[in-house]
Amino acid sequence: MSWIVEVESPVAASRLFKALLEWHNLAPKLTPEIVSSAQMIILNESEGVGSVRQFNFTPVMPFEYIKERLDFVDLEKFESTHSLVEGGDLGKKLEAATTEYKFTPSGTGGCAAKMVMTYKLLPGVEVTEMEEKTKGAVTAIVKAAEAYLLANPNAYA
Repeated sequence: MSWIVEVESPVAASRLFKALLEWHNLAPKLTPEIVSSAQMIILNESEGVGSVRQFNFTPVMPFEYIKERLDFVDLEKFESTHSLVEGGDLGKKLEAATTEYKFTPSGTGGCAAKMVMTYKLLPGVEVTEMEEKTKGAVTAIVKAAEAYLLANPNAYA
């Protein structure tokens, strides 16, 4: 199963992409009501592929944490792929989950952010409100990064 979220942004693709690759540093500052802390727990120097970061959540989330691995990154095309490797609904509702991010420059200096989440549910699990909540969370992440970058024009320039 999969779903797509697309968000138009006035922020340049390069800046928004860099900010989201660094989301583990920004999330606790920009969304403290959701992310209590975050850190890179495995750092692979070859463009970050293979790196794993952990996000710890506040009680507003239905789970305590997630760990995600960077599987692919193209710094010139502003694309990346991340896989859930631990936490969240993995092993409870999900067998696997992967999110692809792509930031396409627009003619106005901003970009179109496209996120495609592909997931496999465990046997007997049905899609519920999880999809809508996740879409909303992904959109909120992009909008929080956007607001930060608009307020800080030299960040990730």
